[in-house]
Amino acid sequence: MEHESGKSGIQELRDNHDRTITYLRVSVTDRCNMRCVYCMPENTVFLPHEELLTYDEIERAVRVGLQSGIRKVRVTGGEPLSRKNIEHLIGSLAALDGLEELSLTTNGLMLAEKADALASAGLQRVNVSLDTLSPVRFKEICRAGDIESVIRGIRAANEAGLKPVKINVVVMRGRNEDEIGDFLDFSAREDVIVRFIEYMPIIKGPDWDARFVSRDEIIEKLGNRIEPLNGPDDNTRAPARYYRLLGAGHNVGFISSVSHGFCSMCNRLRLTPDGRLLACLLAPDGIDLKALLRSGADDEEIAAAFRGAAAAKNAKGRFADSIRPMHSVGG
Repeated sequence: MEHESGKSGIQELRDNHDRTITYLRVSVTDRCNMRCVYCMPENTVFLPHEELLTYDEIERAVRVGLQSGIRKVRVTGGEPLSRKNIEHLIGSLAALDGLEELSLTTNGLMLAEKADALASAGLQRVNVSLDTLSPVRFKEICRAGDIESVIRGIRAANEAGLKPVKINVVVMRGRNEDEIGDFLDFSAREDVIVRFIEYMPIIKGPDWDARFVSRDEIIEKLGNRIEPLNGPDDNTRAPARYYRLLGAGHNVGFISSVSHGFCSMCNRLRLTPDGRLLACLLAPDGIDLKALLRSGADDEEIAAAFRGAAAAKNAKGRFADSIRPMHSVGG
């Protein structure tokens, strides 16, 4: 459903469960310069370049999405910084009318060299995926890259003004759950916001049950270092629940997709690298936006695809429905 909002003429994009859809996550590539154990196998076969949406196609899709009610865009991958001239796309998106927030999620390996250009192009902030502070464990979990490059990237993002820099930590038993206290120290030291994320069974492997650590267990482990946050910074419509990190002047987040789902508040659609417009991270299928874009569809047909994707959102996603590995849908 699409509604026009009052005198402003701003469109609203709503689903059939009375949720307003304002957020589009755009995965610009399925390629990555890491092979994180929970995200992709080491021998992943990536999409041919011609199957990816071009930057012009992405810009057009986002422009029509903004006209339809989207207000926030996050650029993801794979690893978005691995796509050539990504700052040019950022500049094009930042110039679009109606865009209120433009952000990007990265593994950080190329962030030190790209941070200034991204900020100059109009990017507002970044999230960096970092699951361990140990160089040895980094090699075990990520299977490529080096932790020092990521740390340099985080510092460069802060210096470039891409704030608040948020650090996404997927907590896994036997791999990094003993480092959650160290991440609080890192948060205070590097002036970043750490968010602990439950390990999701996107494509459930044989060790998922053994690796899973719930939000409640993480909070219990952190004990008296945090306290519940109540006030204007506690955005109840965001996927993360925030606590105050005592003595640090900022917060720590918890994203609990498994134990405390937030589907009832979901306000997002996802665009995959090959142009599928998904109603949900877990959706097994979606609308083929690329086919529309490459067949001469007009803007109203593209807008209808956004309305169709919104209408396809279920009241709740099911992990059992997921058929795409995380790197191909953008997390």
